[in-house]
Amino acid sequence: MNSELKKRLINITAIAISGAALLLAAGQGSAFAASKIVARVSISQQRMHVIIDGRSAFVWKVSTAGRGYVTPRGSYKPTRMHEMWYSKKYDNAPMPHSIFFNGGYAVHATNQINRLGRPASHGCVRLHPDNAADLYQLVQAYGPSNTSIQIVK
Repeated sequence: MNSELKKRLINITAIAISGAALLLAAGQGSAFAASKIVARVSISQQRMHVIIDGRSAFVWKVSTAGRGYVTPRGSYKPTRMHEMWYSKKYDNAPMPHSIFFNGGYAVHATNQINRLGRPASHGCVRLHPDNAADLYQLVQAYGPSNTSIQIVK
């Protein structure tokens, strides 16, 4: 499946789920629980598991911190998002589809796809550009407040 078709399907699914949730919530007042996304990053496995409403949706290779750097462990909410960001700390390095979660740490696309699946970053969580774009769209559709980024050993 090409990435454009996959993006459209992700958007359609997200909108359909959000719309159904809003319809259900209309009759339940403040008891409504929104749909949730969890992006669980395993540092030891160098994988991200994307879980939507408790169901595994994607498993992607990542690169976390290489030798001498740290990817912070913990559970975070996205703090800001940028379709394109340039690192102020690392010589204006491009960070497409950035989802910041802890200060200057972000999940973002990389052009070093041959290094995915092993530690290689300065601490950010790097993804294949197609996967980063998909995650970015999912977080936009569901909302940062309904998204959790979990970094585990």
